[in-house]
Amino acid sequence: MKGLELSERFFEEYGRAMLTEQFAEYEGVIAAGIAGEGSDCFGYDDEVSRDHDFEAGFCLWIPDALQRELEFKLSRAYAKLPAEYLGIKRNAQSLGGGGRRGVMLTGDFYRRFTGRPGVPESLREWLELPEYGLACAGNGKVFRDALGEFSAIRETLKKGYPEDVRKKKIAARAVLMAQSGQYNFMRCIRHGEPGAAVIALNEFVKNGLSMLFLLNNRYMPYYKWAFRAARELPALSETVAVLEGLLLMQGRAAERDIEEGIESVCASALNELRRQRLTDGPWEYLEPHAFEIQEQICDGELRNLHVMIG
Repeated sequence: MKGLELSERFFEEYGRAMLTEQFAEYEGVIAAGIAGEGSDCFGYDDEVSRDHDFEAGFCLWIPDALQRELEFKLSRAYAKLPAEYLGIKRNAQSLGGGGRRGVMLTGDFYRRFTGRPGVPESLREWLELPEYGLACAGNGKVFRDALGEFSAIRETLKKGYPEDVRKKKIAARAVLMAQSGQYNFMRCIRHGEPGAAVIALNEFVKNGLSMLFLLNNRYMPYYKWAFRAARELPALSETVAVLEGLLLMQGRAAERDIEEGIESVCASALNELRRQRLTDGPWEYLEPHAFEIQEQICDGELRNLHVMIG
């Protein structure tokens, strides 16, 4: 059984009754679900991932204003739920909060991933947020949220970056893909620096993966789940195998294949950039497209940042 299903079943069998019987006056303001760190929140958990932080548990999110009157009492009640469910043990919970499951203030949950208790207030704040944090903030599932406060923030974040921010990040990925893959990989080989060539290739793959997510208006999760999540993207998912293959090629005999793979990925990204009308330039090299994309940004502050920032 996947962790998300385990958590929901545990909540339905024990958590919902706990709220109804012990916190009836607060039922309308307590949100419940599972989200945040952990492969189970993304639906990627398996037998291997159960070696740590896998448990039968769920999150209870409460408004920040109710911290003093509700957090401690609700945490005590949550701690008294069965210590094991369907053969899966629960992790010990601190009554002071701070864990991945249990009672959390809505603001604290989002602050963990975005640095703010809610939605970023400026485009610059959006630009500086790590993609993996935003991916964590919107994953998992909300089981109940009558008040809607927690879900309103979540749904806004899940819509993706504001378009100006998305364009700025796409421009940065384009120039970094050009620099690391189309330009520096083979130059490092010719300089007799194979170690530097590997670093350049890794940079290309990292930025290429991020580009795929940005072109799908999705957030790239933490690197160990990036390839898996990328295979589920509606557009350009066929490019993922090429990117992964680049990392697995070894030896001087593979250099030409790597170079062809790099150009294949860049061509696929460029086709999608043109399809989305983000660029219409004739170049095969991605760098000039990056400047075209940046010129489309409406916000002056973002448009005037260095092209690699993002």
